[in-house]
Amino acid sequence: MKKSLNIFLCLITAILAVISSNQLRANEQKLELKPHDHIVFIGNTFPERMQDAGYFETLLHSRFPDKELVVRNLGWSADELTLRPRSKDFQDHGHNLEDHKADVIIACFGFNESFAGKAGLPQFETDLKNFIDTTLAAKYNGKSHPRLVLFSPIATENLNRPGLTDGKENNERIKLYTDAMQKIAKEKNVIFVDLFTPSKKLMEADDHALTFNGIHLTDYGYQQLAPVIDEALFGPRDTSGSTVDMKKLRAEVLEKNKQFWYDYRAVNGYYIYGGRKEPFGVVNFPSEFAKLRKMIANRDKRIWAVAQGKTVPVKIDDSNTGDFADIKTNVKDPASIKITSPEESQKQFELPEGFEINLFASEVEFPELKNPVQFAFDSKGRLWVCTMASYPMYLPGKEVDDKILILEDTNGDGRADKQTVFADGLHLPTGIELGDGGVYVAQQPNLVFLKDTDGDDHADYKEIVLHGFDSADSHHSISAFTWGPGGGLYFQEGTFHHSQVETPYGPQRVKNAGIFRYEPRTEKTSIFVSYSYANPWGHVFDRWGQNFVADASGGANYFGTAYSGDLDYPRKHAGMKHFLKKQWRPTAGCEFVSSRQFPDELQGNYLLNNCIGFHGVLQYKMKDDGSGFAADPVEPLVKSTDTNFRPVDLQFGPDGALYLIDWFNPLVGHMQHSIRDPNRDAQHGRIWRVTYSKKPLLKDPNIADASIPELLDLLKTYEDQVRYRVRRELRVRDTNQVIDALNQWVAGLDPQEENYQHNLLEALWVRQSLDVVDVDFLKKMLQSPEPKARAAATRVLCYWRDRVDNSLDLLQVQINDENPRVRLEAIRALSFYNDPRALEIAVESLIHPQDYYLEYALKETMDTLEKRMEAN
Repeated sequence: MKKSLNIFLCLITAILAVISSNQLRANEQKLELKPHDHIVFIGNTFPERMQDAGYFETLLHSRFPDKELVVRNLGWSADELTLRPRSKDFQDHGHNLEDHKADVIIACFGFNESFAGKAGLPQFETDLKNFIDTTLAAKYNGKSHPRLVLFSPIATENLNRPGLTDGKENNERIKLYTDAMQKIAKEKNVIFVDLFTPSKKLMEADDHALTFNGIHLTDYGYQQLAPVIDEALFGPRDTSGSTVDMKKLRAEVLEKNKQFWYDYRAVNGYYIYGGRKEPFGVVNFPSEFAKLRKMIANRDKRIWAVAQGKTVPVKIDDSNTGDFADIKTNVKDPASIKITSPEESQKQFELPEGFEINLFASEVEFPELKNPVQFAFDSKGRLWVCTMASYPMYLPGKEVDDKILILEDTNGDGRADKQTVFADGLHLPTGIELGDGGVYVAQQPNLVFLKDTDGDDHADYKEIVLHGFDSADSHHSISAFTWGPGGGLYFQEGTFHHSQVETPYGPQRVKNAGIFRYEPRTEKTSIFVSYSYANPWGHVFDRWGQNFVADASGGANYFGTAYSGDLDYPRKHAGMKHFLKKQWRPTAGCEFVSSRQFPDELQGNYLLNNCIGFHGVLQYKMKDDGSGFAADPVEPLVKSTDTNFRPVDLQFGPDGALYLIDWFNPLVGHMQHSIRDPNRDAQHGRIWRVTYSKKPLLKDPNIADASIPELLDLLKTYEDQVRYRVRRELRVRDTNQVIDALNQWVAGLDPQEENYQHNLLEALWVRQSLDVVDVDFLKKMLQSPEPKARAAATRVLCYWRDRVDNSLDLLQVQINDENPRVRLEAIRALSFYNDPRALEIAVESLIHPQDYYLEYALKETMDTLEKRMEAN
């Protein structure tokens, strides 16, 4: 115990030695705390991430062990003084300042506001003054006015990472806003802590990075900054006579914070307090949250005891927290529900002549394969799948243990025979995708990156890379992860959600559904589509980079280019037609047939899962429709009479077979049954494999062991999914070596080869994935004789526009292209500018023949540009 204390205190001393006292620019007054004070953090991602580190709160309790302080963290990604969007009726959930009886409020604002620059400073000053006056006038505890503390933003760190901001412009703006905060705090006699100056000093002095993206502190970063905050608020520490076990104290703090997180950021808020709390939520949730809040109070007491040097039992006693409500099923005939075995389920499939389906994996051989949701194949040909036994949400007191499993077929018989648990202890991983040497996984409301650093196939590194995705409905939360051909990671969410993501380039916001695009190399996050979906659970790119989106709840399917132009929050794109006629709903997961293992006449067909009414895989014949596409229904690929069969994801594997994820559940949806209905199944899950018996399986290309030149040659492969995985693999190889080899590969391509232009396009996408801008090569592709390649290159130009001189001149050429799809991409790209010339160029498209998608996209782009011109 004494060793733990000494290490922690030595660390504090070392850190404070780096930062002289005159750099801890707090006002001269210090924060005075009273016994049993309720301290509440509010603000942006800085306090939100603080609760996962726990260092400052640990110092706080160790400094004031007898005051028995109650600390609650209401931080929320990208919050601003006057902009804090929440899902419907969140204010009724019990997490206002009045609900927490706040005595002390620590407010962390200014970072997101700073992106308004010098021009936005007067409004920020006005807003800050109003915030201070309103806060100090209130009596949140019902008795007295609160004590208020303002924290400035931290500095932006220069990580010397190609493609990522060096922080210079950010820091110039943050300094302006920090100075304004200090000035106003002095005027209003409010305690102010300047974190900008000491954090900048620490970043410059420390050999280790304090942030992972320049703006958000790592666990190490919070550990370094905690003593700075502690001394700024309370002065030098007197550690004489202290015997507190800091490691144990921090563990208790983190346990309390975890349970509070389940309360404050509870998933399925729309069913707890929002528009769908009737008729089921009002029955089960009151007792659940009453129990959870008593559990949190129990953990407060354990924190106080450890801080006071007392011993607490290893096992937490929550016997005083009450019982859950007794939930009855609303299924009219529960006896009719039959859980079919894999063998019974297999007999109920119907497939076209020549096709076969076999079980790849189930809960029988792999008991941890429970409620699988999304999957991906790695470079070794192994199948990674996320499971969600905790669905629909955490039950207080029951540890969550959703998993990511790696399944392998080691003997080539078409069935998995080996399982590895890559990660456990997860909560509702609604989506995963492999990449950058690890796996990106949804952990509502966050996007988490997990990695195995020692080669044992078990995750030992974790970082929350993006925050702020709403979780008002757990089956509307971020899902359907897929890489675009240019290296962006796409994922989407459904209605009821109000998401806001804090980035090094400013906050990104969307309400009531949208699709996100994230570039891990540059840390750029954007709203790819802001559209009034119900619940999109499918997104796929075709061979030439055109994308298509499946909206599950309504069974709608959309051609993505036309409605993915840029919008300014909170605008939404207008309603757009479907590219195919709806037959069934809900549709979760979509894919293109691109496998030589399947019949030639099916190549290019659009596949679509459906899991209610019709249980199986629908199939559509694609065709060009002017600048867009249309599709006609053909014979379904898979049909089942087993109503438990719930296909939610599908993808072609390395062997050319089509793999299907089967959620397998008698009940689906939140609205139709109680979230706690006893007939919800959390024990079963299957993966099925569809093959065509008249053609051989494909040979696994062995991507993991391929050299860079061999990987580049694999970009000539017919199968979309092979090229997809090759591009993903190239991202983890040495960038300089890849680019050198790529230049040689391109030089050696045969211009007479049938797929020459597509091979060149793949080379362009590799450059985009690696964030290596090659303007000359881009210009070459913009003039390709293949219009599909010109269209794809136009989209690359859109994302490189800030690094290509005279990009508007290039778009002016594309807007006059003879091909309507090229013109459509140009119209879309122009929406990303704030320049009157972009509007003029967009109008030029009217001299060419029009169609539905061109007219739709032009109207959306014109509306965006005109509103920006009005605002300038």
